[in-house]
Amino acid sequence: MSTRTLISPAQLARPRGKRLYWVVFGLVVALFTVIFLGPMYWMVSSGFKNTQEAVQTPPTLVPESFQPDNYSQAWNVMDLASLLGNTLFYAFGALAFQLVFDVAAAYSLSKLRPVLGKAILGLMLATLMIPATVLVVPQYLTVLDVPIFERNLLNTPWAIWLPSVTNAFNIFLLKRFFDSIPRELLDAASMDGASPMRTLWSIVLPISRPILGVVSIFAIVGVWKDFLWPMLTLPDPAKQTLNVGIYSLSNGVPMNVLIAALTMASLPTLLIFLVFQRNIMSGLTAGGLKG
Repeated sequence: MSTRTLISPAQLARPRGKRLYWVVFGLVVALFTVIFLGPMYWMVSSGFKNTQEAVQTPPTLVPESFQPDNYSQAWNVMDLASLLGNTLFYAFGALAFQLVFDVAAAYSLSKLRPVLGKAILGLMLATLMIPATVLVVPQYLTVLDVPIFERNLLNTPWAIWLPSVTNAFNIFLLKRFFDSIPRELLDAASMDGASPMRTLWSIVLPISRPILGVVSIFAIVGVWKDFLWPMLTLPDPAKQTLNVGIYSLSNGVPMNVLIAALTMASLPTLLIFLVFQRNIMSGLTAGGLKG
């Protein structure tokens, strides 16, 4: 069965068709490059400008006054080392809790088939329809005075970790991947005397590394880019995350130094995406086992 395209193979084989194709292709690539990389280039280049040139309208394409010391000044003045350490601590703590509890929940819903499992999954997915801002007030009241335990979790890592544990989207991704694992493989492990926990640890997790990588990246980036929740639950400047700390210290800081700080704050997540983009796509599109 032939597939219809915008340009037919016969037209594409002609010299004029080839030229037209490559011209359109080049324009589209250039347009999307400017749209996506333009703001990033402006932010990086503005970090090398002086204060007057950084706020100039229209902005200069190439810095006329090259000042690389802005980045070292931003690192020292805004104490980015401490803020970066706090953010890494919160991000990898949230990752550890999500891997433990979300994997257990997804494995139970997929392979152990508990009573009312479909109803529980449906209720979990329904929470994705609720805007995150609607949940801010009840979550804040919960960490302010945790039921049963009666503990105030403000200014503690638990205020960041606990709300991030029950991530319905990550549980759904994990469950879909676990559903694609052949039941025969787990039955063979059970016949060999493996318990459900042993089967999860020795069989399911090793072949689930692509989706575990995706969930790990989502968990880290989710904590890294969050602003409102850390600002509410971590008022102590010594315990704030990178985004909140930069915002708190932005008063009185020159614009070019502030832009340099924002550039350094955005680099880790950008590098994570560039390095692991193939893993992200392979994890999201993984549909099962071959062979």
